Amino acid sequence: MPFRAAGDGVRVTVQLTPRARADRLDGVAHLADGAAVLKVAVTAPPSEDRANDALLQLLAKEWALPRRDLALVGGRKSRNKIVRVAGEPTALMRRLALAISGLERP
Repeated sequence: MPFRAAGDGVRVTVQLTPRARADRLDGVAHLADGAAVLKVAVTAPPSEDRANDALLQLLAKEWALPRRDLALVGGRKSRNKIVRVAGEPTALMRRLALAISGLERP
């Protein structure tokens, strides 16, 4: 799974593609080192943090969470990012696992 529990919520590892044709979750992929990442595409360009903002808005919408509960904590200038989802870790882990279960790739 592309997320792990943290003291203040959950950390989600994301690989972001800016300037895509549509805003969408593209599934779960595995990097060369075996780490799982959630692949996300947004139409926004990477300049002026627009792609990062679009990422957080898309995740909040897809996961039915308030936007204020999501924050970018790593990778601001990189395609590989870490998103913090604030809340109770155990409940969030269950909720996110259910939300991305249909996105798993073999």
